[in-house]
Amino acid sequence: MRKVIRELFSVSVILFVGTAGWSQQPSLRWLGTLGGDYSWAFGVSADGSVVVGRARNAAWQPRAFRWTASGGMQDLGTLGGRYSWAFSVSADGAVVVGLAENTEMWYHAFRWTASGGMQDLGTLGGDWSEAYGVSADGSVVVGRAQNAAGRYRAFRWTASGGMEDLGTLGGYQSWAYGVSADGAVVVGLAENTEMWYHAFRWTASGGMQDLGTLGGDWSEAYGVSADGSVVVGRAQNAAGRYRAFRWTASGGMEDLGTLGGYQSWAYGVSADGSVVVGWAQNAAWQRCAFRWMASGGMEDLNLTYASLLTYNSRLLEAFAISPDGRYIVGWGWNAARRREEAFLLDTGFPRRGDVNRNGCVDDADLLAVLFAFGGRGYRNEDLDWDGIIDEADLLILLVNFGNGC
Repeated sequence: MRKVIRELFSVSVILFVGTAGWSQQPSLRWLGTLGGDYSWAFGVSADGSVVVGRARNAAWQPRAFRWTASGGMQDLGTLGGRYSWAFSVSADGAVVVGLAENTEMWYHAFRWTASGGMQDLGTLGGDWSEAYGVSADGSVVVGRAQNAAGRYRAFRWTASGGMEDLGTLGGYQSWAYGVSADGAVVVGLAENTEMWYHAFRWTASGGMQDLGTLGGDWSEAYGVSADGSVVVGRAQNAAGRYRAFRWTASGGMEDLGTLGGYQSWAYGVSADGSVVVGWAQNAAWQRCAFRWMASGGMEDLNLTYASLLTYNSRLLEAFAISPDGRYIVGWGWNAARRREEAFLLDTGFPRRGDVNRNGCVDDADLLAVLFAFGGRGYRNEDLDWDGIIDEADLLILLVNFGNGC
């Protein structure tokens, strides 16, 4: 162990010389299109280097894209048809999932890799399927698929087990939208015996759990924390308004409020469940991308990061957030180009290596990684988000040691 630390520290000194000038200031990047008139971003990798979504090409066809700073926006193609959408990406940015049209003009769920291209995940016996979420390592995919009776059912797919029907809450149909980092917890919405759709949380041991509502009839779950303990989405309140919610087993479903209007909708949540993103109405009934934090409540990203926006540009919806809460993606109005466009917002916090999120990469962060060294599980000490705290995480911390202090 001491030898490993000494070697890593020597490497980190060299790397630090070359990286000491890196900026930790917030930045906003509009991601462009595939030649058409719009793009939306739905997923982001752990380090913010890969963004996925859909964009219109020059032929006005919506296509799944994978964006990197070095390569720009890449069209991921289709399953033989014309259209495709990408909804989620693995932590390392290597696996992308979504839906694409096949040669028979049906949409099927896909799993894409650079080496294998777009893989058709099939259906549950029907004609249609869609993939919305993927585990951190890309091995588990969730979504919805038609069964032989033509009903849509939430599914969980693995290479070894194929597509598994997760059932319903007593009704006919269900959708899966999110999955925990290890692939064990699935969230979405399902029809109950009264034919209302309710948010659910599924595990292999417990099956499908109804998360209830905020007093109304309907709820939907879209995102889940790394360990599956925090679920976010939208639910009707007693007045029939849709509100963003954050659910925990101990606290139940919490209404996250709005920005002064009537409605809000939560899509994504950080690994530790402390940061939620989505959209909400403000007092002028405008749609605004929001970030909610346990410490400060809901904030309008257009106000918090106003200095990054040109005149009349707006961030309209935030769809996903990186595990550490630093990177946020979605879509907005790019006034300079007069179009809806995908964005990548780097909030600048937390700094790389800042395990305890206090703004300074110091001895406390180093000790946290050392005490967790060799452990498994997706958590703040797992800085490269690969499911194990190891030399790679220690190197990241040492390279950034002293930043912000």
